[in-house]
Amino acid sequence: MTGAIGRYVIGRFANTRCPVRLLMPLRPSPVPAAPSATPWRPPTDGEVPPPTTAARESTGTFVISLDCELYWGVRDKRTLDAYRENLVGDRLVVPRLLALFDEFGIRATWAFVGLLFYRDRESLLAGLPELRPTYADGRFSPYPELAEMGETEEDDPFHYGGSLVEAVLGHDGQEVASHTFSHYYCLEPGQTVEEFRADLAAASRAAAQYGVALSSLVFPRNQTNDDYLAACRECGIRAYRRNTQTWLYREKNEGGETTFRRAIRYADAFVNISGYRVHDPAEVSGPLPVNVPASRFFYPSKRVTAPFDRLRMRRIRREMTYAAEHGLLYHLWWHPHNFGRETETNLALLRDVLEHYRHLHETAGMQSRTMREVAEAAIARGETGTAETPIPG
Repeated sequence: MTGAIGRYVIGRFANTRCPVRLLMPLRPSPVPAAPSATPWRPPTDGEVPPPTTAARESTGTFVISLDCELYWGVRDKRTLDAYRENLVGDRLVVPRLLALFDEFGIRATWAFVGLLFYRDRESLLAGLPELRPTYADGRFSPYPELAEMGETEEDDPFHYGGSLVEAVLGHDGQEVASHTFSHYYCLEPGQTVEEFRADLAAASRAAAQYGVALSSLVFPRNQTNDDYLAACRECGIRAYRRNTQTWLYREKNEGGETTFRRAIRYADAFVNISGYRVHDPAEVSGPLPVNVPASRFFYPSKRVTAPFDRLRMRRIRREMTYAAEHGLLYHLWWHPHNFGRETETNLALLRDVLEHYRHLHETAGMQSRTMREVAEAAIARGETGTAETPIPG
């Protein structure tokens, strides 16, 4: 399988499904350098205490995970027409992300919704689970919408993603993981653990078509459910991503989330409200599945907040530096469709982060790892329990 398979050129029309043509493999477009980028220096304004010079027991770990959803991840919140530009950009940005990861030696985890493993309606319908979620709110279930899908990935690039899976598999060091089969919401009322188990089994069958045994899981909307972790283990999941368990980041269902909490989280991306979101690898451990905790969502750049992007990048770089200097873990995540708009700006900001990773790799030994690799290291240590490292901030 070649990494460039799946590069689509998609026509843009406002109110109609966009036909596409699968072209010959194309070389990914170059990613621009960050505008006016300057080398970062350790903080001097007292935001946190500077790193100590004590000998580290281990080097820092840098984790990137991506939630790969296309329209399945936003269908209950946005119409296809309203989000079309982001989804068009999603397909075009994936090969550029892979090119950046190749350039900087990044080993990333790509968590795909199981429905995206298919290329055509016939095979997708044959792979559906017999037991499906019985949400109290029916809009959470994607299954009633299957009748409106196109026949193939070529004529419906928003619901099929087999070529994107192949693109990721064509690059060394990239992990294909699970985002459940149907973008399953584990904290919404009505659904059950049995339905969740059937969903994971369907995702495993879908991935097996590519010779992939799923071992890492990202819960959609970060709705981690402790009662469902045993089902994850039974389905072969060895690693999962969870938000930190503070009031600001603790998982909630849609009814429990508030605009106020979202606003404070967004502000925390620019200024230090919650401290440094870093984790001690010695506390990232079993029993299975192992929690590889999230540190920070990489918010996309927007025109209204673009003048403040330098603050957001400084926040990320400082957290990365702290993790590298103290032998801790830093886990950055986002969705490819977040870069579907303002693509050049967002890729330039990511390049800035990856250049800082390379600096930390060369000077402090920081290592890039997939979620599966972090979990396997924890399993090898034979430790138990998972906790967040308290960092002054």
